[in-house]
Amino acid sequence: MIRETFLFCFMSGCLAVSASAQSLSFSGNSLRVLEETPEKSTGLEKIYVLYSTEGVTASYTSASGNRINWLKYGNLGGGHAEEVASSQDGNTSTLATLEGDKGYIVEDGDRRYCFWITDYLPHRLKLQSAAPAPDLECGVSVINVTGSGDPIRYFTINGMQKTLNQEITVEYTTQEWNDNLNPANFQDTETSRKFESLQSQYRLSPPNYCRSTFRVTGDKYLKAWNWEESVETAAVDHTSVDARTFATQLTDSSSVEGEADATGSNQIGSGNDGGLGGSAPCEIQFEAYVTDGIIHHEWQLTRDATFEEIDYRFTQQDLDYTFLEEGTHYLRYIGSNADGSCEYIGEVYEVNIGESVLKIPNAFSPNGDGVNDEWKVAYRSLLNFQCYIFDRQGHQVAHLTSPDQGWDGKVGGKTVESGVFFYVVEATGTDGKKYKKSGDINIVKFVGNAGSSTQPEQ
Repeated sequence: MIRETFLFCFMSGCLAVSASAQSLSFSGNSLRVLEETPEKSTGLEKIYVLYSTEGVTASYTSASGNRINWLKYGNLGGGHAEEVASSQDGNTSTLATLEGDKGYIVEDGDRRYCFWITDYLPHRLKLQSAAPAPDLECGVSVINVTGSGDPIRYFTINGMQKTLNQEITVEYTTQEWNDNLNPANFQDTETSRKFESLQSQYRLSPPNYCRSTFRVTGDKYLKAWNWEESVETAAVDHTSVDARTFATQLTDSSSVEGEADATGSNQIGSGNDGGLGGSAPCEIQFEAYVTDGIIHHEWQLTRDATFEEIDYRFTQQDLDYTFLEEGTHYLRYIGSNADGSCEYIGEVYEVNIGESVLKIPNAFSPNGDGVNDEWKVAYRSLLNFQCYIFDRQGHQVAHLTSPDQGWDGKVGGKTVESGVFFYVVEATGTDGKKYKKSGDINIVKFVGNAGSSTQPEQ
C-alpha cells in the first residue's frame, strides 16, 4: 500500500498528495522535457520546462482507474483554477490544448496533484556581448552583458511568485592565497559564479586579481538541449588588489627576569607578552606577498597608533628593520595599483622595546655541573658593550664585547681556582643611558650532583 502524506493547499481544495511522486507525460515535443522538483511548500509535484508548448499534449494516467479532471491556474494560484477540456481513454487522460507558463491541477478521484508547465521559448536566453564596466570598483569585478531573456517565473498553488534558477555562469581567473605552496603565496585560480537569470551587469567577488577574460554562458536549459549560449570579454587587467603580510623576529626575544644564569638567555624581558620586540637592538623581517595588481609598496612606521603622523615610510615590498629606541612602535603595509585607485591596508604590527637595563652577578660556580657554570650580565637594550675581567694581580683574564657573551671561568683553557676576580663594564643603552660599573666576581666551585646538598671544594 502506498503511504500517503497530506498537504493543505490554500484556497485550492488540494488535500492529498501521494508520497510517490505523480507525473505527466508529453507528446509532440521536439526536444526532451526537463523536469525540476520544487520545494514541498510550493504545493507542486513537478515543474516541467518545455522548449515550446506549441503542438504538445500532456497526459496523466490514473493508477486507480478514476475519471480525471484538469484545472488550470495562473498568478492567482490554485484557488482561482478553472476547468479545462480533456479526453480520457481508459486510465489515461489527455489535455490536447496545453498552455505554457500555467499551473495545472489534476483531480484523480479524491486526490489532487499540482504541476507547473513552463514554455521556455518566450523567455529564451540570447547572449550578444560582454565587456568590463568602464568605472573601476575596488574589491569587485563588474561585467556588463547585453542579450535577451527575461527571468522565468512560476506560481505556487497558493499564488506566490517564484523564479526558476537558470544558472547563468560567469567564469574567469583570479588569484587566491594558497598555504600549501612553498613558500605560501597567491596562485592563479580558475573560478566561476552562478546567477539565477540574465542581468545587464554582474558583480563578481572575489574580483580578478590578475589579468583575465570573463566568459558568460547559459543557461542550464539550453545546455541540456546542447544549445548553450556563450560570450566572452577581451582580456581585462586586474581590477583589485590583495596581499598578506608576515613578521618574523630575527633576534632572540626570549628572556629571564633577574640576573643571568646558565639556564638560557640573559636578556631581561620587556613585558611584551610573547609579541614582537623585547630587547634592542631588535631585528624584525616584514614580508608582503601581493597579487599582480599591486605596483606601489609602502611600510609605515610610527609611534602613533592611529597612523595620523608617520615617522618613516619605506617604499619597498619587504622590510628588514632594527628597532633601537625604547617604547611602542607601530608598523603596517600599504599596497596600491598603478594609479592608486585601489589600495590594500595590512594589519598593524605592534613592537614593544623595553628601556635599557644592566644587572651584574657577583658569583658563579664553573664546575661543569650544568648549573651557573658561566658568568653573564643580565641586560636589555644595550649597545657598545665592553667588559674586562681581572685577577687579583690585575691581569686581564677575559674581554667581552657583547652582553650575550659570558666568561666560563677559564684562562688558557684551564678553569681558574676559587677566589675573587674583578670586572669593569661600560655600555650604552639604546635609550641613550650610559653605564659604567665595576665590582667583584666570586668563583666558588662545589662538588656533588646538581640540585643536591653540596660542600665547597677543599
